[in-house]
Amino acid sequence: MTIGLLGVILVAIFVGSVAQRIAGVGFALLLSPVLVMLLGAHTGIMMINICSVVSCGLIVPRVWSRIDWSMFRWLSVPALVGTVGGSVLAVNLPAAPLVIAVGAVVIAALALSVLLNRASVTVSGNPPKALAGLGSGLTNALAGVGGPTVSAYAVLARWPQREFAATLQPYFLLLCLATVGVRTWLDPNDVPQLQWWMWVALAGMIVAGIWAGEKLMRHIKDHHARTGVIVIAFVGAAAAMVKGMLDLNA
Repeated sequence: MTIGLLGVILVAIFVGSVAQRIAGVGFALLLSPVLVMLLGAHTGIMMINICSVVSCGLIVPRVWSRIDWSMFRWLSVPALVGTVGGSVLAVNLPAAPLVIAVGAVVIAALALSVLLNRASVTVSGNPPKALAGLGSGLTNALAGVGGPTVSAYAVLARWPQREFAATLQPYFLLLCLATVGVRTWLDPNDVPQLQWWMWVALAGMIVAGIWAGEKLMRHIKDHHARTGVIVIAFVGAAAAMVKGMLDLNA
């Protein structure tokens, strides 16, 4: 990896970490299109999941008192099932279609979130939780994006933002650990080959992003943060789809 490429990735990870701390989601939405374009679909998705483990692991102690552990359990068990299925599909898909899939999943998720924010429909009970977890595990393993499905559920269930953001941190920690483990077992070549100091730089940028997010969240309203994440993620997802289509026709 060149220094220039590493620099671009570090900036993207910083922005994603800021969004994750403020809004509870956004890390993978912002990073997924960028990393699959820069590193390739398979390695990019693995990088997203590895960085998410670090990010969520650092945030969990800071939001511990707000975590809804009952919700965590209902989401996590089906998500682990979806992770296995999504990982098997992902390692057997060629790179170009997978890049297109990443962009398509992100754009569809963003469109759904906008529509749901205007909906008056509500859901309750445990089956919708389980379905959200299953879909989240599948898309996280397949495209590196596990947040949109549970975000859609949160909107429909009227889940309070602060509890939602807190509960997703241990959830994503478990989900991404499982994804990294299963995909490494299925294809060890997907693991990014970086020098030790590059991993240290990535971890340092995540810490810096979380710190900056904590400072900024005092001045930024939740809906403004989510709007910013949606706009940036949409541009990145569209660019990823264009790249995948160009590679497919090359």
